[in-house]
Amino acid sequence: MSTTNEERTLLVQTVRDLVAKHAGPEQVRTAMAAEAGFDRKLWTLLCEQVGVAALVVPEEFGGAGGELADAAAVITELGRALVPSPLLGTTLTELALLAADQPDTETLEQLAAGALVGAVALDPDYVLHGDVADVVVGLGADGLSRWTEFTATAHPTMDLTRRLARVQPTRTEPLGVDPGLADTAAILLAAESVGAAARCLELTVEYTKERVQFGRPIGSFQALKHRMADLYVKVQTAGAVVDEAVANPSSTTAALAHIAATEAFVDVAAEAVQMHGGIAITWEHDIQLYFKRAHACAQLLGQPIEYLRSLESEALAAHVTS
Repeated sequence: MSTTNEERTLLVQTVRDLVAKHAGPEQVRTAMAAEAGFDRKLWTLLCEQVGVAALVVPEEFGGAGGELADAAAVITELGRALVPSPLLGTTLTELALLAADQPDTETLEQLAAGALVGAVALDPDYVLHGDVADVVVGLGADGLSRWTEFTATAHPTMDLTRRLARVQPTRTEPLGVDPGLADTAAILLAAESVGAAARCLELTVEYTKERVQFGRPIGSFQALKHRMADLYVKVQTAGAVVDEAVANPSSTTAALAHIAATEAFVDVAAEAVQMHGGIAITWEHDIQLYFKRAHACAQLLGQPIEYLRSLESEALAAHVTS
């Protein structure tokens, strides 16, 4: 089922309204300190009222029959507020199960309903919500496997808004050919980063309009105007690159999206700290959370330089064969 622009706009607005009501700064801090690493009540609301976990699952498996762009739009919105959520891992798990010759209908239905949490082990030492996942899929040299039995231990990181765990399988079963999960993960993470970068910049612009120095708001100084304009262009450009990757996913577009979104987010977060001054690194302020998420995103699936080298090798190979 193809989603119209109007439907996707409504989807985003609905998610934004729920987040505004249930995932403000204090609620995000409560959620990231929760035993599960996210707010289960908000997760239930998002799944039952919006169907966020059902977006990429076909209707015959209990899903909404949507597109990758729908999931990316929601993940972007959750990224804006740094909402701790198992949506990324669950979405990747669903795509992995759908790649099987005989998809597990019952599990897919439960994942789509939000009754189960999914996780994909691209790197078993850093698995999103791996310690609370009900369904775990591993990616190896031989393709995908479902980890029917496993042990998981929470893995503390600098970014407390994103729960990671070390997961080790004790029993597995072959699942099927990898549909390009690492590329899809990079694209969705890039979408999240663009949302977070955009909101981080908005907060910074708002602050510079309020903070007075030398008798006038610092946002009125030409030097800061230029810096914020440059950041705006960088975020918008990254958003366009991510949109292209969502529409035409491949290893190349995924790498470009990851590079553009990561660099935009890291740059915006760094400038946000500078423009806010000392208050930015206090626990009570949100900018420190965005700063930590930005640097965590830059490491989670591999540093941008690794993706650049991959693109370089790909371009060189293409040149040689031509």
